[in-house]
Amino acid sequence: MRVIAGTARSMPLKTVKGMDVRPTTDRTKETLFNILQTRVPGSRFLDLYAGSGSIGIEALSRGAEMACFVERDRRTAQLIEENLTFTRLIGRAKLMRGDAAVVLRQLEGSEPFDIIFMDPPFLKDLERETLTYLSESSLPARDGIIVVEAAPKTDFTYLGELGYEVIKHKVYSQSSHLFLRKVF
Repeated sequence: MRVIAGTARSMPLKTVKGMDVRPTTDRTKETLFNILQTRVPGSRFLDLYAGSGSIGIEALSRGAEMACFVERDRRTAQLIEENLTFTRLIGRAKLMRGDAAVVLRQLEGSEPFDIIFMDPPFLKDLERETLTYLSESSLPARDGIIVVEAAPKTDFTYLGELGYEVIKHKVYSQSSHLFLRKVF
């Protein structure tokens, strides 16, 4: 896995071995950032369930003002820190270790995020839990976007009840990206 574009272009990133972390493939990451390209420069980026940190690091490399990484696992959080140090992007990053629901509450009152990316473990209904919290939160910026990486057949029929508008739904072979806007 590597950084695709920007100041850290082509730099390799470390990943965790095993099935607990599913790194987003370079091709899927490239498609994601092609869709987000005009929103990233100067943005505040929140990478929930960050894994190796590759998505937030890509955002920083492409000009995000700052990125906040949220990861529960201690070893994986250490890996994010190593990747940020190696890519020399650590100065614009904030790494928070803990459960996403707890960290989101800790972030309340901070400046809103322009892009919130979440890639929770598949098939554990964490998407619904996190989106429910964000629907009532001040963390998404008024014109911000939330991107959910999920299994292709994940049920999102509840989004309208939570006040979300689906902007785009991109399905890949092993995953999908759902682009949402919170309706204020």
